[in-house]
Amino acid sequence: MSFVHLHTHSVYSLLDGAARVEHLVERAVEYEMPALAVTDHGYMYGVVDFYRKATAAGIKPIIGCEVYFVPHSRLRRDGKPELYHLLLLAKNNEGFRNLKALVSAAAVEGFYYKPQVDIELLERYSGGLIGTSACLSGIVSKSIEMGVPEQAREWAQKYAQVFAPGDFYLEIQDQGITTENGATQARLSAEIASIGAELGLPLVATNDIHYLSREDATTQDLLLCIGTGTTLDATKRMRFSCDEFFMKSAAEMAEVMSTYPEALANTLQIAEKCSVDMTFDEMHLPVFSVPEMHTQETYLRERCVKGLRTRYGDPVPDAVSTRLDYELSVIDDQGLAPYFLIVADFVQWAKDRGIGVGPGRGSAAGSIIAYSLGITSLDPIANGLLFERFLNPERSEMPDIDIDFDDERRGEVIDYVRDRYGEDKVAQIITFGTMKARAAVRDAGRVLGYPYGMPDRISKMIGDDQKATIGSSLAQNAEFKEDYETNPDTKRIVDAAYSLEGIVRGEGVHAAGVVICPDPVFEHVPVKYDTKGGAVITQWDGPTVARLGLLKIDFLGLRTLTVIADAIDNIEQNHGVRIDPDEIPLDDEATFDLLRRGDTMGVFQVESAGMRQLLKKIRPETFGDVVAILALYRPGPLGSGMVDDFVERKHGRRQVTYYDERLKPVLEETYGTVVYQEQVMRISMEMCGFSAAKADKLRKAMGKKLVDVLAALKTDWVEGAAANGFDQGLAERMWNDIEPFAEYAFNKSHSAAYGLIAMQTAYLKAHY
Repeated sequence: MSFVHLHTHSVYSLLDGAARVEHLVERAVEYEMPALAVTDHGYMYGVVDFYRKATAAGIKPIIGCEVYFVPHSRLRRDGKPELYHLLLLAKNNEGFRNLKALVSAAAVEGFYYKPQVDIELLERYSGGLIGTSACLSGIVSKSIEMGVPEQAREWAQKYAQVFAPGDFYLEIQDQGITTENGATQARLSAEIASIGAELGLPLVATNDIHYLSREDATTQDLLLCIGTGTTLDATKRMRFSCDEFFMKSAAEMAEVMSTYPEALANTLQIAEKCSVDMTFDEMHLPVFSVPEMHTQETYLRERCVKGLRTRYGDPVPDAVSTRLDYELSVIDDQGLAPYFLIVADFVQWAKDRGIGVGPGRGSAAGSIIAYSLGITSLDPIANGLLFERFLNPERSEMPDIDIDFDDERRGEVIDYVRDRYGEDKVAQIITFGTMKARAAVRDAGRVLGYPYGMPDRISKMIGDDQKATIGSSLAQNAEFKEDYETNPDTKRIVDAAYSLEGIVRGEGVHAAGVVICPDPVFEHVPVKYDTKGGAVITQWDGPTVARLGLLKIDFLGLRTLTVIADAIDNIEQNHGVRIDPDEIPLDDEATFDLLRRGDTMGVFQVESAGMRQLLKKIRPETFGDVVAILALYRPGPLGSGMVDDFVERKHGRRQVTYYDERLKPVLEETYGTVVYQEQVMRISMEMCGFSAAKADKLRKAMGKKLVDVLAALKTDWVEGAAANGFDQGLAERMWNDIEPFAEYAFNKSHSAAYGLIAMQTAYLKAHY
C-alpha cells in the first residue's frame, strides 16, 4: 500500500500551519512515500525551501497552492467576497510558470481581503495545472452542504472544462467532521462521488494536513489564536473541531478512506503526472543597452579603461591593467558584465543628482572594476583588497554589490531603476519573521489567558541575544530551570512556547532588497501586494531570489551620508568652500588628532564609549590603523586577546613578528597579527600555493568552523607550505594560531570602505 499527500499546509500558511517543511519531508521518508505536495494558502512562500529539501531527501516535490476562488470577478470590490478553496498542482514546468503567474495576479490585482482567483484567471493560466475541488471550503462541497447539489454539479463541470482532460479531480476527505449544517463528511463524500460518476470525473483522497502529528493539534490551535488575536478559552473563535489534520501513513489513510480505493490510488497517479524542475545558480540578468558595435563585455571594458585613466592617469600602470584584465576575464566567463553596467548606471545617476553614495560596502570594494566605474571609491590595490573575497572563478552564486545611499533620497534611486527597466520587472523583497524564544513565550502566555506580567517575567529569564533558544536558556539559567520544574504555570507556558519557537509568524518587506529581472518578475518569482506599504514584493526571500540567479541589490539608506551632504551644503553657505567627500585627504593631521583624543561624537562608526576608549589606546596614525580599529571592535576580538596583542605590538611593548620574513608584506600593516580574512587568504595563496578559490573556501570554512572541510585543508596547508620552502613545523604552528582567530577575522574590504566614511566625517568635524 502506498499513498501521496497532495493537500498539505506548512508553516508558510502563516499562523494556520504548524508543520515545518523539514519535518514533513522527514515523515514522508519515514512512511516510504514516493512524493509529497505542499499547497499553502493563497501564496507560494515555502515552495523553494520545500523543493530543495524534498529533492535532497529523495522525495519527489509536488508544487501547489490552495487558492481562494471567487465565483464572481476577482476585481469586484463591493462587500466582503464569497471565498472558496481550490487546490492547484503544477504538473510540469509550464504549470509551474502558470501557477506563479496565477498566484501573482491573484495576490496583486485580485487582492481584496485575500488574494482572489476567478474563472477568467484559471482559464488564462490553466496550462500544465492539475486542479482538485479542495476541502469542505471548496465550492463543490459547500454547495452540497448548503442543499444545492445542482450548483455543485455545475461548478464541477466548469472546473473540468478549465483544465486539460483528466486533470481535474473531485477531492474527498474524512476527518470525522459534522458541519454546522449537520452534514457529515461521509455523506458529502458520497454525494461528491456520485457527481464524479455522473460526470466522469475522478476522485482523489487527501487529509488536508495542517500539522505533523496528532499531538501537534494543540500547537495548531495556539497558532490560530495568535493569528486571530483570541485566547484558547474564547467561546467564539476559529478552531479545528478535531485532531485528525495530521500527516497520516498510507495505512491510516487506507483505513479512513476504505470506501474509495480508487481515490487513494489516484494520489499516486497524480504524483506520476507531476514533475517540476527548478534551476538554481543560472544567471537571469537584465540586458543593459549598449551602443552599436559593442557587446556588453566590450562596452564594460571600454568604460573600465576610461575610468582607470581618470583614477590613475594615462597611461594606466601595468599592475592596474593586469588586475583589470584578470577581473574582466572572470566577469566575462560568468556572464556578469550586465550586472556591473547596471549598478554603475544607477550609481552614476544618483551622483549626477547630488544624491550621496557610499564609498563601498562589503567585499565589492576589492574589485578594480567597481573602482574604475565609480561604484566604489577606495583603491583596492593600494589598500591590499582582494577581488577573490568578492568573486572567484569557482564561485557559482551571484556576487553581492550592496550600495549605501543618502537615507532621505534612496527612494529616488529605486524609482529610477523602476523607470529604467520597467515597473513589472522590479520588485522589493519579502522577509519572513520567525517566533524567537522570548516572543514565543509572550504569545503563548497571552493565548493561554495569563495576565501580561506572567509571560513577561518568564521571557526575561531567556538569553537576550538573537541565538538564544528556550532549550539553551533552560540549560544555562538555573533560576529559569528551577522555575520551569517547580511552577506549573511556567511549565505550561514554556511547553506551549517551545512548540511555537521557530515557526514563521509573519511577513514583511526587506528594508533595502530589490530584484531586477529581464522579464516580468512573476515569470521568475511569484509576487504579491504588500498590504502595509502598497508596493509589489516578491513571495520568496532574498537568499532564495539570489539562489535562483536573479539580480538582487540592496539599496541601503545610510543616515551618515545625509549628514555629510547637509554638512557640505552648510560649509559652502558659511565658508564659501565646496568640499568633495572623495577628495578629503587620508593623511590629515588634525583629523588624526581628533581621533586620538576620542573626540568622535558624530563621527561614523566610532561614537560609542568603548570605541572612543579603543581609539585612545591605539592612537591611530594612518588610515590603515582606522581600518583595523573598525575590524577589531567586535565581541570576538575584544574577548580573545586579539585587541590587546595589536595594541601592545603597535606601541612597541611587545615584539612584532611575522612568522617568516617572507610574510611581512601580508602582516606588516597589522603589526604581525591576523586581523582580516584577506590576510588568511593571502597567506594560504603565497605560502601554501592555494588557488584564489581554494583560499576563499578556507576563509569560509574557518569563519563557519566547518570541521570536516578544515581537516582536509590543513593537510594541504602544511604540505603546500613545505613544497614552497617554508618550515613544516612553522606551517603547523601558524595553522594552530590562525584557525581560532580566523573565526573573528573581518572582511577588510568592508572595514576599509566604512573607514573611509569615518575619515570623511572626522575631517569635517576637525575642520568645520
